[in-house]
Amino acid sequence: MLENTRPPILAAPLEMEGPRTNPSKIAIKAGGKILFIDPAEVGAVEAQGNYVLLQRMSGSAFLLRQALCVVAEKLLPYGFVRIHRSTLVNAAYVEEIYPWTTGEYVLRIQGGKEFPVSRTFRRNLHAITPLWLGTDGFLPD
Repeated sequence: MLENTRPPILAAPLEMEGPRTNPSKIAIKAGGKILFIDPAEVGAVEAQGNYVLLQRMSGSAFLLRQALCVVAEKLLPYGFVRIHRSTLVNAAYVEEIYPWTTGEYVLRIQGGKEFPVSRTFRRNLHAITPLWLGTDGFLPD
C-alpha cells in the first residue's frame, strides 16, 4: 500500500545580509596591497591630476587613481564635505572658517592644515554642522 508521503518541508532559504550603509572601514588599494582604514581617520582628500590623495590625521597619506567626484560620492555618508573642486574635508576635524577679502573662505582642520573654500562650494559649509549660532550674514543662504 502506498503511503501518502509529502516531501519534507525545507526551511526558508537564508537571506544574505545586504551591504551596510556605513561600514566601519573602507578598503583602498595602495602599494599592491588592499588596506582597510577607518574613514574617521581621514582628515582631507585632495585631487592631484588623475589621482586623489587621502590624508590621514596621523600624517600618512595614500595616493589613489580615482576621480575626486567618485571618492566624494562614496565618502559623503561618512561626513565628508566638498569645499573646492579639488578638496573634500572630514567635517569632524573642522576647527575654523574665516573669510578672505576675495570673497572666498579658508577652512582650517585640526593640525593646522588650511584649505581654500571656493565660492561654488560655499553652500556646502552648512553641511559641517546642523547648528549655527551667531553667524547671521556670515554664510548667506
